[in-house]
Amino acid sequence: MDFNDSPEEAAYREKARAWLAENAAAHRAKFGELKPNTAEHMAAAKDWQATKAAAGYACITWPAAIGGGGGTPIQSVIFGQEEGKAGLGYGYFTIGLGMCVPTVMAFSDSETKKRFVSPAVKGEEIWCQLFSEPAGGSDVAALRTRAVKDGDEWVINGQKVWTTGAHYCDYGILLTRTDPDVPKHKGLTMFWIDMKDAAVECRPIHQMSGGREFNEVYFTDLRVKDSQRLGEVGDGWKVALVTLMNERLAVGGSAGPNYREVMKLARDLTGPTGPAIKDQAFREKIADWYVQSEGLKFTRFRTMTALSRGQTPGPESSIGKIISANQLQEMANTAVEMEDQYGILVDPDHAPAEAAFQQSLMWAPGLRIAGGTDEILKNIIAERVLGLPGDVRVDKDVAFKDMPTGR
Repeated sequence: MDFNDSPEEAAYREKARAWLAENAAAHRAKFGELKPNTAEHMAAAKDWQATKAAAGYACITWPAAIGGGGGTPIQSVIFGQEEGKAGLGYGYFTIGLGMCVPTVMAFSDSETKKRFVSPAVKGEEIWCQLFSEPAGGSDVAALRTRAVKDGDEWVINGQKVWTTGAHYCDYGILLTRTDPDVPKHKGLTMFWIDMKDAAVECRPIHQMSGGREFNEVYFTDLRVKDSQRLGEVGDGWKVALVTLMNERLAVGGSAGPNYREVMKLARDLTGPTGPAIKDQAFREKIADWYVQSEGLKFTRFRTMTALSRGQTPGPESSIGKIISANQLQEMANTAVEMEDQYGILVDPDHAPAEAAFQQSLMWAPGLRIAGGTDEILKNIIAERVLGLPGDVRVDKDVAFKDMPTGR
């Protein structure tokens, strides 16, 4: 396996660097340092997305005819790496362009695709994914939001939860139950919906990190046209699997402090027996994190190799999500403990490392749930990567309406 760029890839990287050098500085000069999750920050994100789209650097693998870059998967990876180095990563479009719009493209008619794809690529419209519910989190197929056919329309009632960005999104893809008389995976149907409809209510959830990225979303007699259906009636699980595989690939490489930054912190902190970096127990943890990081790095190289060969990464993408989320939580916990009394400070102006570890400690538990819990992903790896026997599923052939609910 050769981890170096091919001549063609090296030329594309240089081209991307040159474009970023010219345009990133102009963008920063225009918007400066803005506080995330503000209207100004959102405007900056949309401006940068439109700039990339005009140059063919947004949705690089999508056809140019629909607003994409007409490039290859490995070119998309290369530009993402260089954009990250330039410090211009905005997360508002990740779910829409990484999961929702690809699902719309795969399961809608040409008119729907023509209406929605190009505005999403340009950052003019943002999408969210409405899957998780209070009674069906990682077990997505246990959802209870009902869609009932009424003429040429469907009437939807129910609740979703942990919906990222629902409060600022324009559209969403919504998984509903349309037939409770069949087993849970067979009675589902997917729709796209207008998030600004008066029958949709978003209630932001105040997280312990101080953020409000997630939402509860309620539907009260929301009416959608049958033309808003994605896929066949009762075939929503098949549609959802396309979205979920993209989701686990997208969150597999989550950002946050790494083991090198924990080592740097340990060199600067002194405990009862000397510098923390000299502590034997801490050094053993560093060794474990190093081994995990190297394994994760080479697993990602395998993904890049598959992409460069025109292949589509499969269920092995779940490995990256499990490793990175758990490692981030453990490293953040260790770093906060090392900081002693300063570990309780989340003020970037007063806490070591600008409180990056405190923020990660409060964010990492959510990351372990997003895109499937550890337990769900371990089942996927066991069954679909290692080929082990499937988990026991006693409700596999039971009609959804007959499943015990505890009420």
